[in-house]
Amino acid sequence: MSLYLITGANRGIGLAFTKQLLNRGDSVIACCRNPKNATELNELALKQSDNTLDIYPLDVADEEAIMSLPKKLIEKGLFIDVLILNAGIAEPSETLGYFSQATISKILNINAIAPILLIQAFSNYFKTQNRNAKIICISSDLGSITYASDLTFGLSYGMSKAALNMGVKKVCSALSQRNVSIIALHPGWVQTDLGGHNATLTPTASVQFMLNVIDNLTITQSGSFLDFKGQKIPW
Repeated sequence: MSLYLITGANRGIGLAFTKQLLNRGDSVIACCRNPKNATELNELALKQSDNTLDIYPLDVADEEAIMSLPKKLIEKGLFIDVLILNAGIAEPSETLGYFSQATISKILNINAIAPILLIQAFSNYFKTQNRNAKIICISSDLGSITYASDLTFGLSYGMSKAALNMGVKKVCSALSQRNVSIIALHPGWVQTDLGGHNATLTPTASVQFMLNVIDNLTITQSGSFLDFKGQKIPW
């Protein structure tokens, strides 16, 4: 049994991760901005007789909250094995002529800057525990420069995922010295608020595939950009 920490765990892919991990006997620290409004998460917690689900408030736009999280976990004797950085936002309606600094900055902050700050916050946490841990950054093939073509899903989102991918590549060597593997992982086109109803994968199916990749991840794959089936995606 392993302990997972998931950001953006109140809906979509994050909630699907939480459900499947609990069903297979793992423990989860589910983080979201407003736990009081996370109805499904709270219902899940009530069903867990063995306290395998902890719900933590975390606004990933708040640097102070990010930096203080590892200390809170250590104080409670919680030592995670897998960190899944899933929280993200998008603005699909962006078109040339209507970009705004506020929108681009907000999406870059949540999708790229916040994950790197979380990785930084947990780097020493993992070093002191020497747990052969894993960090999974939920990315997107829309962040692939090779695949980039047009504005079918927003400039800011693609920019943010490309920046996240670069961050993963840049920190992998330092994390490997701490026995920590890190990858950027594309979940596929998923039926979420972000992906829409026409997407080809349900959150359940996407997470089933991704958990197989995560479970079999080795340190030799650290710094990779993979899809939900474990295949490499061009940067």
